[in-house]
Amino acid sequence: MPIYQTARYQVRAEAVERVRAAISEFVTYVAAHEPGSRLYAAWQEVDDPTKFVHLFIFEDEAAHQTHGQSGAVRAFEAVYTPELTAGPVVFTDYRLVASTLLDPT
Repeated sequence: MPIYQTARYQVRAEAVERVRAAISEFVTYVAAHEPGSRLYAAWQEVDDPTKFVHLFIFEDEAAHQTHGQSGAVRAFEAVYTPELTAGPVVFTDYRLVASTLLDPT
């Protein structure tokens, strides 16, 4: 069963470009090395560029675990964690109701 999840966080303004570069590198890694990650997208808020939301769709719990235990996750965390301003990253799980991208069944 797929896992649908978001992660929300905010970083210091002076760290935005460094975090954006780390996101780009990280998403490239996920695309190349995590076939169980159906979707990994990172969005930056237009009105407040210090805020980010990441969207994940993992094939199943095994893919979720593979992602969470990768060295790439730890390397990405090492970049953004010291820059967080509004508390830790907030992860939220979702149930798919409908989508133009996926069959929810």
